[in-house]
Amino acid sequence: MKLLRVHVISADTCGGLLDGLDLWLRSPADGDVTFDPLCFVGPNGSGKSQFLQVLAEIFQSIFHSCIGSDERIEGNPNLQFEIEYLIRPSVKKPFIQVQISRKSEGKRRGTIVIRRKDGDEWKNCELQLPSTRQLLPQKIVAYTSGNNETLSLPFLVSRSGYAKEVADLAWSEKQNKTIPDTRLMLIDYETHLEVLVSNLLMGNKYQQTTLLQDALLKDLHSFRCIIQLAHSAAPKAPGKKRDSEKGRKKIQLTEELERYLDNLRRCATCSSYDEKSEKYIFDFWINDETRRAFKSFWNTTLDLYSSLHKLSMLNDLAIPKSTRERFKRDAAIRRFASRLPEPQDEEKVFRFAQVCFVPKARSSIVDYVSLSDGEHQHAQILGMFCMMSFSNVLFLLDEPESHFNPQWRVKFISQVHEIPTKYGIRKGKTNATEQECILTTHAPFVPSDMQRNKVFIFSKPENENRVIVRHPDIETFGTTFDTILEECFDVRPPISRVSMEEIERLRKSDNADEIRTGIRRLGDSVEKVFLADRLRQLTKKGGK
Repeated sequence: MKLLRVHVISADTCGGLLDGLDLWLRSPADGDVTFDPLCFVGPNGSGKSQFLQVLAEIFQSIFHSCIGSDERIEGNPNLQFEIEYLIRPSVKKPFIQVQISRKSEGKRRGTIVIRRKDGDEWKNCELQLPSTRQLLPQKIVAYTSGNNETLSLPFLVSRSGYAKEVADLAWSEKQNKTIPDTRLMLIDYETHLEVLVSNLLMGNKYQQTTLLQDALLKDLHSFRCIIQLAHSAAPKAPGKKRDSEKGRKKIQLTEELERYLDNLRRCATCSSYDEKSEKYIFDFWINDETRRAFKSFWNTTLDLYSSLHKLSMLNDLAIPKSTRERFKRDAAIRRFASRLPEPQDEEKVFRFAQVCFVPKARSSIVDYVSLSDGEHQHAQILGMFCMMSFSNVLFLLDEPESHFNPQWRVKFISQVHEIPTKYGIRKGKTNATEQECILTTHAPFVPSDMQRNKVFIFSKPENENRVIVRHPDIETFGTTFDTILEECFDVRPPISRVSMEEIERLRKSDNADEIRTGIRRLGDSVEKVFLADRLRQLTKKGGK
């Protein structure tokens, strides 16, 4: 898919900051099939992350109306919007221009309206038809490098709805039912090992090398999964049912989750079970046989990730009921600082432990916790792209390179482009290049790899509660970082505050000796040249 236009009529959030914003991201004529990310830059508080949040909420509302089995909860039912995009339902079909809107009708809340362009005419689509569902993205994938509740909120709402349905089904008589995955997928620090382990077990050799080479690692060595089902905080049985009726002391599993647990046991090198705590420990030593075992139970990297993530979502059930209820209340009144806390490791239903890697140069294995935040983030971001190897995915990435060193930042966009699943038709069914990606950044490295029409500068006028968005006035592709800092971030000149204040003080000085001493302390810059010229003028005037 390729986004064309997003019109936020009324966000009912963000303090009205985005209300009325009508942003054209590209024209229909620009809807080529290359993977071509869009970049949002600008100062903190200018609305970049809020825009990503509202975009996620738009699609959550659409999914909730069209595919309620996938998105059970609508996080922002008062959101009014109009959105347009291009999408190709299958490889053999042409791109279709789609327009979806929800506008209030007087005091009545508006309803979702989906239209597709047929020639020069727009035709309405029935929300529940399979042909209409084909016009919607398959996944909305968000990444946040920290606890960014602004972007995370709709995804956490989606997750809580899924977790509740799992808990309810576990006590019901329909155990053979499979609960559909949510279409909103959040990738953050809590999911990093699920992403990495899935890729290193299911991905091809090139992908595995791509994920590990910058951390100077060769391969995954071993890891442990721990699943413990006895929890006092778990939801109690509904009605008159007792915990003992189904065998489990506390956490009840659906047949689907029981199957995942059994598959892990079958793939494990060794395992143990403690009946009292209902605690399973699965140890995996990674070799070709281990990988073959995993591939016999899971077809793709995303399949394995989804299974591990579903087990990890059981951790929500280990959180006290009062805390879960507080989250629901806060989410309903749009409090961004609210998210479900992560339980302590010993209280988690599912967790990884003792994840180790084979290094390239050293003989001793490397523990995952010894890796830096940048190495974690690097493997997670690239791993996310590796496992999403199908079309019609929308990526919303909030500062994805925030922990990278400058060398990694310089090559970040090129590495994303070089991931092999970004090119060509996969198994003759889908084209992974037909994906959309919007990322935010506070660094000049990313815009330097993008054409100016793909870069959007967000700003908020002083004393005004609105957002202005524009393209840079310069061509950003291949432009020096200094120039981008000046144009996109209003850093003039690109020198830090303390040293700049010293330069300004010296420029105002009439003491040639003081300026001469100060120049010796400065690195090379245009400002240093100006000081040298100032020194020459003073020396000539004073005859020294």
